[in-house]
Order: sequence, then C-alpha cells, then structure tokens
Amino acid sequence: MEIRYASNNKDAKAYDTNRLREEYLIQDLFLADKIKLVYSHFDRIIVGGACPAQETLKLEGSKELGSNFFLERRELGIINVGGAGVISLDGTEYELGFKDAIYIGMGVKEVLFKAVDPQNPPKFYMNSAPAHKAYPTKKIGLVDAKKVHLGSIETSNKRTINQYIHPDVLDTCQLVMGMTALEDGSVWNSMPCHTHDRRMEVYFYFDMEKDTRVFHLMGEPTETRHIVMKNDEAVISPSWSIHSGVGTGGYTFIWGMVGENQTFTDMDHVAMEDLR
Repeated sequence: MEIRYASNNKDAKAYDTNRLREEYLIQDLFLADKIKLVYSHFDRIIVGGACPAQETLKLEGSKELGSNFFLERRELGIINVGGAGVISLDGTEYELGFKDAIYIGMGVKEVLFKAVDPQNPPKFYMNSAPAHKAYPTKKIGLVDAKKVHLGSIETSNKRTINQYIHPDVLDTCQLVMGMTALEDGSVWNSMPCHTHDRRMEVYFYFDMEKDTRVFHLMGEPTETRHIVMKNDEAVISPSWSIHSGVGTGGYTFIWGMVGENQTFTDMDHVAMEDLR
C-alpha cells in the first residue's frame, strides 16, 4: 500500500509539475492480476484498483490499517469500469458489469475479485473510508443511481451526474460516490468550480481515447494549478482545492468524497472573477 501524506495549501503554491503529480496523481491502477492501493492522509481515504484476469485476488488487511482484515473498521465503494467481474463477500457472489457499482459495509471479512472472461477482465475502481457502523452491502446498477442533470451545450458542460453511493440511494457512514457522464460536444466538468472545506474528493477519469487528455484544475481559487491526465488515472483533491477539468475529447469521471458530511450540495462556490 502506497502512503500519501497530507499537504499544506501554502506549500502547494510552490510545487512544480513533477511535485504536483507526485503528491496528487494516481497512475497504474489496473495492472493485470494486481491490486493497487493508495492511502491518503486527506480524511484517510484509500483509492485503489483491482484487475483480476487469470487469478482470484484477495483484499487484505495490512500494517498500515492496523487491522486483521481490510473492512474491520472501513466501508468500501466499487465501480467496475472494465469487463464483467465477480466480487465474493464472505462467500456471497455479486456480478458487476460495466458501470455497475457496489457498496460494501464494515465487517465483511473476505473480499475476493474474479474475472468472468480473463480475456476481458474487470477493472474494479475502489474508494474506502473509515467507518463507525455496519451498513448492508448493496449492488447499484447505473439504472438505480439517482440522476441529476446539469450544464448546457452553450457552456460546453452538459452532463448527467449519477449518484450511486449517496444518502438518497443507500446509507453509509461517510462515503459518497458517483459518476458524471458528459454529453457529446461537452468537455468541461465542475465549472463554475467550487471547494468544500468539510470534505475531500478524488476524481477518476476514464472512457478516454488513447490520445485524449484532461487538464485537471486544482489549487486554491486564487492560486490554480493543473495536472495533465490520461485514461484510467485518478487525482486527489484536498478540501482547500478546486476540482475541475477540461478534456481534449470525450471522457467520463467517477468522483468519491469522504469527510465531515454527506450533503452533495454543501459547496463553497467560486465566482469566475475570483479565479486566478
């Protein structure tokens, strides 16, 4: 498990490109028959990817968690962005197709990942947060997600927000997770932008062509920075940072939030004239 320590907003103003990427960018999430986990000290979120092909993969506890098993004191959200796969939870199996999600509550001891077709393996994208209570496991398909329609063609940001792991869909301790799909011709996300000091967020970009790039904007509103991202990469957004982006082509992104509350609309909006 890779550890990323929290960074100060004053220090981040002086980071160069390499340091920004080192601190916030997460790459290589889906290596065949591997599980990759990144533990961030921003609200202690864990971001990960599992790509079972020929092998069955097991999510283990670790010294970093101080636990006997991964979900001893944690909850977990997973969205599959690859081929069909199976997740086994203490012997109960759930099959997830492309863009299917599952919420797994605290206390599940054995988490296994398997492929349905090894030639087209699943890509299980994961967010996990500390938990204080065991809520029931629930599979959520794209049709089950709450839909919120925002933006317009005129502002190049017409999009549908699919709220999978959200208080209007199911109960969790703190994890909120969903997927935003942009309409054809729209390239901007989360603009006009915002911050939310009460929780941090992680964006994961996918559904991109090989040469497509997203210029992900971050930093304090008056000290913005950017990270250039390609397909299947994630980026950590501290609570003091904006999180927005624009693509050179089409893309979809998954957002996951943990922190002080679960109110999706609890945002500190940034006026355009205040951006620098």
